[in-house]
Amino acid sequence: MPHLSDEAICVRHWDFSETSQTVSLFCRAGGMLRGLAKGAKRVGGRFSGGIDLLTLGQVVAITKPGRDLATLTDWTLTRTWRSLRSDLAANQAAYYLVDLVQRSLEQADPHPELFDALVEALDRIEAGHAAEATLVFQWRLLDELGYAPRLDPTVGTGTSVHFSADGGGTVAEERPNAWKVRRTTVAFLADVMSSADAAAVALAADRETLTRANRLLAAYVRHVLGTQPTTMRLLFPNL
Repeated sequence: MPHLSDEAICVRHWDFSETSQTVSLFCRAGGMLRGLAKGAKRVGGRFSGGIDLLTLGQVVAITKPGRDLATLTDWTLTRTWRSLRSDLAANQAAYYLVDLVQRSLEQADPHPELFDALVEALDRIEAGHAAEATLVFQWRLLDELGYAPRLDPTVGTGTSVHFSADGGGTVAEERPNAWKVRRTTVAFLADVMSSADAAAVALAADRETLTRANRLLAAYVRHVLGTQPTTMRLLFPNL
């Protein structure tokens, strides 16, 4: 029986019994892992009373071919982000990001760069930059999945351009189901996508441009997923 030891973030959990949990972990080297933590909620056990959502730790598990659930044998907590539990805006942003991860990735499909991007995003949310963190992570998720939008702020005329989710980005002329987007929003997103320090570009943006860019990426993510998660509706009402 193969043993796995990896750094992981808990992106979902639910009760299996009075003392046990089933969890979804985003592992740095191994990708998504669904596992059963027997006795996780017992005080003084190997899981310190349970595995909490939005925590970082070192997981040890036993995997078996043909089984969806691994057996978790150990969890060592290494990081928590306090504001994600005490601040509503931080909480909503963080829940949205981990929800995107668990909806977008298949089991055992490694994405170490996206894992690092998620840790960076949670750090930025903790530091009070939820909107900037959300924008950069949405872009990095789309890029990692092969859906990075093509953004050309020079197409068309006037102060607006058209964005086609079906077409994967900006288009030269209006199409059915294309969205009209401010040219400044597209130019800002193009700068974010091309910069070696996307977070710095996001931090330098004015609040209105940042909000519009976040909503555009969220709408595109909704198209890619084929659904609008509750976490998205809470963070972007009336999207």
